Amino acid sequence: MGVLAFCQSLLHSMFPPELRYAATKFFNKFFLWFSPYCYYDITEIDGVNTNELYNAVQLYLSTYASVTDNRLSLSKAPNATSLTFGLSSTASIIDNFSGITVWWEHIVTQRQSQSFSWRPLPEEKRGFTLKIKKRDKSLILDTYLDHILSKANEIKRNNQDRLLYTNSGGGSVDRGHPWESVPFKHPSTFETLAMDPVKKSEIMDDLLSFAEGESFYQQTGRAWKRGYLLYGPPGTGKSSMIAAMANFLGYDIYDLELTEVNTNSDLRTLLMKTTSKSIIVIEDIDCSINLTNRSKAGRKSHSPLETEITKIAGSNASAGPDGGSSMTLSGLLNFTDGLWSCCGSERIFIFTTNHIEKLDPALLRSGRMDMHIHMSFCSFEALKVLLKNYVGLNEKDLWKNEFVTDMEQVIEDAEMTPADISEILIKNRRNKEKALKELLESLQRENNKKKKLISGGEAVGFEKEEKSSSTEEVVEEEEEEKRELEKQVEYSES
Repeated sequence: MGVLAFCQSLLHSMFPPELRYAATKFFNKFFLWFSPYCYYDITEIDGVNTNELYNAVQLYLSTYASVTDNRLSLSKAPNATSLTFGLSSTASIIDNFSGITVWWEHIVTQRQSQSFSWRPLPEEKRGFTLKIKKRDKSLILDTYLDHILSKANEIKRNNQDRLLYTNSGGGSVDRGHPWESVPFKHPSTFETLAMDPVKKSEIMDDLLSFAEGESFYQQTGRAWKRGYLLYGPPGTGKSSMIAAMANFLGYDIYDLELTEVNTNSDLRTLLMKTTSKSIIVIEDIDCSINLTNRSKAGRKSHSPLETEITKIAGSNASAGPDGGSSMTLSGLLNFTDGLWSCCGSERIFIFTTNHIEKLDPALLRSGRMDMHIHMSFCSFEALKVLLKNYVGLNEKDLWKNEFVTDMEQVIEDAEMTPADISEILIKNRRNKEKALKELLESLQRENNKKKKLISGGEAVGFEKEEKSSSTEEVVEEEEEEKRELEKQVEYSES
């Protein structure tokens, strides 16, 4: 050891530091030249900015680290719904991508003491080292890193809470913050949605086809968006359908209030401030602004007073607070299917209405509203979902209950909405028999009312037919008498 210490001091005195550094660099290049591997360092901080690739790699590797490594670091981001696993110091992991093996190592070192800085750096220096074979360099750099970024964004979106945005209230278009958000906690899913299973399966398949169709939309030159129109009576579950779509795809919801939009330019600004992977909702579009059917309105004749009232109501419904230019139907059409609708990707537009006949045909055509979904009255298949949700009646117990078999006979003609049925079940959820009995009585009552209305209409029609037939007989008798009188007059004259 004394000889080694003497030789080391001799080398340090004979060879200057520049020469030793050049020799070390040369030997490193020499060994790397014959090594089959190449290395890439991904540091946490790139200069003074945070390296987004480092955070993406950390999220991507967390899915593998949770099941492979024995020593992990746990973290929870703001608005996150689950914990995130991370590699601890000097931990390594092996990943496979398209049949290629890559090695990741997490390196944490102490940072040297720094002088005064306006932005102090962390005490520890963190980074990932990617080790790959040289022959796989082109594939890894071209596709693997892009795969990590997209996968990390998906993990981040799944871990975070869904957000519900609105443009009403304190949001200001002029200040650049038109949307306000709150966490979206609606529990509605397609499993709990009271709807026909066949129609429900068609909607789910259409949503999955849209979410996975990025390459298709790029090849066909179409904007990556889709429109849905939900129409039907009140209480049929249109809002629950929107919440189920958002939870199914993991999208945020933008609830657009048209009465808060003054001009078409404000509407475009709102669209530009929305993010991808989102659902833009306009509820009760027939009540928001004057978007009536122009073809029907043109065929109707109104009195001058009615025309003036309609003009005043239409101007007040869509005019801005300063009385200036207002939003038009053309602006809304361009919002859903114009050039400005292509400023983002993977967006869904949903309109809801209780009266589809009041909407202008331009809003209903394909490209704006691609799929029309009729939210009808509660059917027996939807009733089974409600019974399972509220009173815990499974599929096996349905046919054993006499109330359920009687419900099947009357529910189609009763025409009750899922909201009405849910209210009865919620009120008696602690007593299953009482809930089923009261629900059956309500269905039978509504069915009898409908039959009475139908029978009353038939009776009125029958009376009208009798009256018409009696009047016809009277007319025929009068005509016969006239003919007899005419014959007698002619005979007397002759």
